[in-house]
This record gives sequence, C-alpha cells and structure tokens, in this order.
Amino acid sequence: MSALLELSAVTAGYGAVQALFGVDLAVAEGEVVALMGRNGMGKTTTVRTICRMLPATGGRLTFAGHDLTRLPSHRAARLGLGLVPEGRRTFGPLTVAENLAVAARPGAWDLARVTTLFPRLGERRGQMARTLSGGEQQMLAIARALMTNPRLLILDEATEGLAPSVRQEIWAAIRALKGEGLSILLIDKSLREIATVADRAVVLERGATVWSGAMAGVAGEVADRYLGV
Repeated sequence: MSALLELSAVTAGYGAVQALFGVDLAVAEGEVVALMGRNGMGKTTTVRTICRMLPATGGRLTFAGHDLTRLPSHRAARLGLGLVPEGRRTFGPLTVAENLAVAARPGAWDLARVTTLFPRLGERRGQMARTLSGGEQQMLAIARALMTNPRLLILDEATEGLAPSVRQEIWAAIRALKGEGLSILLIDKSLREIATVADRAVVLERGATVWSGAMAGVAGEVADRYLGV
C-alpha cells in the first residue's frame, strides 16, 4: 500500500530551539493513523510541520507524490491537506454558513453533506460562530475542513474539553468518515476511543518516533512506557 503522506527523519524547531529530532510517519490512502505521545512530545509540532506552518529543517516530507518541504501552507492545503486545528479557531464574526462557504472547494463535500454529518450545523446555519457551544464550534471546525474536500483530514485534539455526549457525536462522525474511505491523521488523548477507529499508531517521545505499528499493539508495555496510561 503506497503512502499518501510520508515523513522520514523529519526535524524542525522554533528558531534556535529544535523540537523534532527525527519523525517517521506514513498514512496510506483510506487509512486512519493515530499520532500519540504524552503532552509536549511533538505531536502538534509535527502537524504544524506537515501543514507548512513550521519549516522542516531536515528529513523528507511528501504528500500525494509532492515534496512539501518548500511549499507554503496555502499550496500544501490545495494538494488536499485538511486541518482541524487544536483550539477550533472558527471565524467568530461569521455565521456557520459563511464559515463553511469561505472554505469550500469543488468536490463531494458540500453544505448539504456536512450538515447531514452534523445536523446541528444545519439548524444553526445563520448563527454567528462565536455564539455556538464548544461542541458545536468543534463540529464546525471539522465541517469547514471537509468543505475543502481534503485527501487527508488531520484532527488535532478534536474532542478535547468537550462534554461526553458531544465527544461521542464527534467520534461517531470520525468513524463514519473512516467508513467512507477518507484518510485521517488523528491526535487525541482517549486511547479507548482511538482504538475504535485507528488502523495504526505512531508514538512520539521527545520529538522522535519511538514506536509504530498496528493499533492493537498500543497496549501494555507501549502504553505504560510512552503514554502514561
């Protein structure tokens, strides 16, 4: 199975401070991969590097056969990288419909389809994003990324801080997206929920890949040693 996204020995940092020391990661077409590790181990930095918001200082980074290392973020996005960032970052002064419209690109995902996935957004189409609940804003952030019709959806802590009922709605949506064959790179703290959707896991420790394999292998010693669970 050929890789849609592939990182090989990727390094990156913030100015003079190095944060990634050798990340190896691959996501194939139709695959869901969990990027795991304790807080501060480089997961979000890896996402920022993939999406070209942070330059890679070494290694190889490819997506859909394209070398990403010298592309600006908007060109990487146009190749089909869809990001749901940590902290949601919806456009507060815009309505739900406007948030979705500004992200829209041609493809199967349109307003009708995302509001079928998240019916609450259809009910609140004319409501300002800043007036939505936290869970509704998270649904909007996911729907907005889908409106770009991505080849790879990247979810950075998409259920963090949400009520249990809303978390379950979002996990159900993620499972539905997997069922449709969408490639997903997933960061989340809930090992139990990740296990229901991810095919493989990649574990980071101090900015480097220290373990990768089938999701079933992230138990016992691996979880105890690298995840603190």
